[in-house]
Amino acid sequence: MDDEPGFDDFVAEQTDALLRYGYVLTGSPHDAADLVQEALVRLCGAWPRVRLKDSPHSYVRTTMARLHISVWRRRRRERLIGEPPERVHHEVFPPDEDEGLWEELAALPRRQRAVLVLRYYEQLSDAEIAKVLGISPGTVRSQAFRGLDKLRSSLSSSPATHRSVR
Repeated sequence: MDDEPGFDDFVAEQTDALLRYGYVLTGSPHDAADLVQEALVRLCGAWPRVRLKDSPHSYVRTTMARLHISVWRRRRRERLIGEPPERVHHEVFPPDEDEGLWEELAALPRRQRAVLVLRYYEQLSDAEIAKVLGISPGTVRSQAFRGLDKLRSSLSSSPATHRSVR
């Protein structure tokens, strides 16, 4: 994009990190790729303003979190299917030995998963998480507590999963 200086460089440098972040939010490489694509489309439209004023990386991560939240607010339920789809391994996604933890994280309700990802993966404060997700800081803390409690109980009750997590 000749009329948008720096956008191509930003996309080339940040795509893998954004895909990993999308994977942690969604639990699916395909949904992560869709999320990154949509967020980058929105960033492209705002690029002249964002590159001068704000951090493009923060803008795109916030956009991804909000897009992800809007999806589960609309649906409110997961789609249930008989057979899980074939998984394609990409280098930007976690290694197989961490798969048990990622499966447990993906099994959490979307809001709890989003709070845990923003808190521990993105290292945001409760106030920042509340702002990104459009919820109160008290809700952030309760969702984090519930999500961690579910992770602890599922990992302690499943020895095979617990052994695969290092």
